[in-house]
Amino acid sequence: MTAKTDATPANDRELVLTRLIDAPREKVFKAWTDAELLKQWFAPLPWTTPAVEVDVRPGGSSMFVMRDPDGNDYPNKGVYLEVVESEKLVFTDAFTEAWLPSEKPFFTGVLTFEDEGGKTRYTARARHWTKEDRDAHEKMGFHEGWGQCADQLEALVKKI
Repeated sequence: MTAKTDATPANDRELVLTRLIDAPREKVFKAWTDAELLKQWFAPLPWTTPAVEVDVRPGGSSMFVMRDPDGNDYPNKGVYLEVVESEKLVFTDAFTEAWLPSEKPFFTGVLTFEDEGGKTRYTARARHWTKEDRDAHEKMGFHEGWGQCADQLEALVKKI
């Protein structure tokens, strides 16, 4: 299980999760940028991620399909805004592909991967357009879900 650490949200529209993952940051970054690896850990079990498409570059699109235990699919489209190899990923659902606006943007994700003695200080920030969206994301189980996914991510990167 990943080591939990404290992180302070920047404002009342941000949720943040940070963990110390027992793996080099290159592996953690790869697990966030390789479609086949993403399928193995991205959704909190018993949910699954049957389909992932990623074009990991600024302006590149992404599409993740999360499937609930009843077989219902939830596609999530977005665009990468910033990519710094093994250091940072920034993505948003404000656009669905290229620069085509989505119907309703929900958040921008900012992921950082910092070396800490051969381990990775992994920080995930979910920045929302409104406090209401932030509150809704928290009620959907942000901390529990993203925390469980961080544990699944660590288990995977220990094997690759």
